[in-house]
Amino acid sequence: MKTKKLMMIGISAAMLLALGACGKKDDSSAAASKDYELTDVAFPLKEKVELKMLVSENSTAPKDPNDMLVFKRLEEQSNVHINWTNYANDFAEKRNLDIASGDLPDAIFNAGASEQDLLNWGANGVIVPLEEAIDKYMPNLQKVFETAPEYKQMLTAPDGHIYSLPWIEELGEGKESIHTVNSLGWINQAWLTKLGLEHPKNAEELYNVLKAFKEQDPNGNGEADEIPMSFVSNDDGNDLKMLFAAFGDGTGDNGNHLVVDDNGKVQFTANTENYKKAVKFFNKAYEEGLIDTESFEQDWARYVAKGNDQKYGLYFTWDPHNVTGDTDDYVMYQPVANETGKVNVTRTNNFGFSRDRFVITSANKNLELTAKWIDQMYDPIQSVQNNWGTYGDKGQNIFSYDKSSNKLTHEPLDGAAPVEVRQKTAVGGPLAILDTYYGEYTTMPDDAKWRLDLMSEFIFPNVQNENNYPNIFLSAEDTKRLADIDADMQDYILRKRDEWITKGNIDQEWDDYLEQLKAFGLDEWLEIKQRNYDDYLKG
Repeated sequence: MKTKKLMMIGISAAMLLALGACGKKDDSSAAASKDYELTDVAFPLKEKVELKMLVSENSTAPKDPNDMLVFKRLEEQSNVHINWTNYANDFAEKRNLDIASGDLPDAIFNAGASEQDLLNWGANGVIVPLEEAIDKYMPNLQKVFETAPEYKQMLTAPDGHIYSLPWIEELGEGKESIHTVNSLGWINQAWLTKLGLEHPKNAEELYNVLKAFKEQDPNGNGEADEIPMSFVSNDDGNDLKMLFAAFGDGTGDNGNHLVVDDNGKVQFTANTENYKKAVKFFNKAYEEGLIDTESFEQDWARYVAKGNDQKYGLYFTWDPHNVTGDTDDYVMYQPVANETGKVNVTRTNNFGFSRDRFVITSANKNLELTAKWIDQMYDPIQSVQNNWGTYGDKGQNIFSYDKSSNKLTHEPLDGAAPVEVRQKTAVGGPLAILDTYYGEYTTMPDDAKWRLDLMSEFIFPNVQNENNYPNIFLSAEDTKRLADIDADMQDYILRKRDEWITKGNIDQEWDDYLEQLKAFGLDEWLEIKQRNYDDYLKG
């Protein structure tokens, strides 16, 4: 696996170098649209023109994005037709092959680009800097930056250029944001009530609750088919990491094993005695049949199938309606006290912002046109629809729209899983939804409002750290070094954690594990993270 990974990295680097050596393609072979020689662009255009864009397929939406109502309306109001190349599988690989061949579209929508990709593409002339285009042609995005300048800071590369356009979603502020924790626990209240149990208050009580779920037939069918606890180990949004804060001093763990304390010190979480105690607890639970044996290999479909059958006592996900459906049996798991008697919830990093949603290629001869077309996405009403879906879409209506007030109102989901409904009509891509938009341009989604209210009661009061690690745009050198370290270290951490939960032996292997983390470059990883965090705070 490691050899294959290194080969793919080498291939990608070689392709980009080849492109840099060859330079731009001549017009006869260019995939991008012709030069329309348009200036002072205003929509709708008097005559229809076309732009060519690459996109990754949404499996629940029409294969041709132009069949989606959002894009139909955008074409009507702009008179710009988009010719899409829509890759269903292996998007990144096919995208890179197009780049290597010089077969460039005008732009890439939902680009899926890493920081390293953006820096390499910028250095090799694959994509163009956008800061001047933003200043000249993108008033909607400029307004977002004026309201929330931290996003412009996170979007700006170390060389001062902006190479891509962001997805931004706010709901709540600071550590009282819905993005504070990306994987929440949901516990079967019906089973607790049936067995006369209270919500656990510490790790010992959690163990006793899980054991009762296994042994006392809480679903009342006379069969031992209950699953006391389940999760998806290789999926941070559905993992059990929030439980780690119940052990030791309660620092806990998150997806990138990184927290920032109130003194601004970056701390690694997967090499502590707290972490070790948590894993030993999970090993005990696993050996006694309290953890779903499929947790370490199941995919989303399997996870949901068992959830729909109401098999779980405790499980983890962003929104329970996507797993266990429209039922009142499951309630938010309340974080428990650690060994010092305090309750802590470990914050998630880098949630609610993505810098890679749109890039314009060097083959594009219509920069003003493209910039003004994409700036429509940052109109508040348009951003809301891109993110969640639209109105007037037969059979999958997400909103009602009041034209006089220019406001969208979320329609009830009527028990449907939010993800399944919204993905059919939302287009994603570049957008911005700021916290100030709620009440002015849109209502909050009912499911998000419901979850935010629960988090306000059970989660936010227990978030102890004032800081989390922002989405910093690192230099090419730091980006590459971190990518090299993480390629081995992060996989190793997950593999050892799962081995220790299922097979034990953490005490015997712990010292070797710590040495291996150092060998991967943990000390350097922390130095890079701390240095960039300090620089970010300086602005």
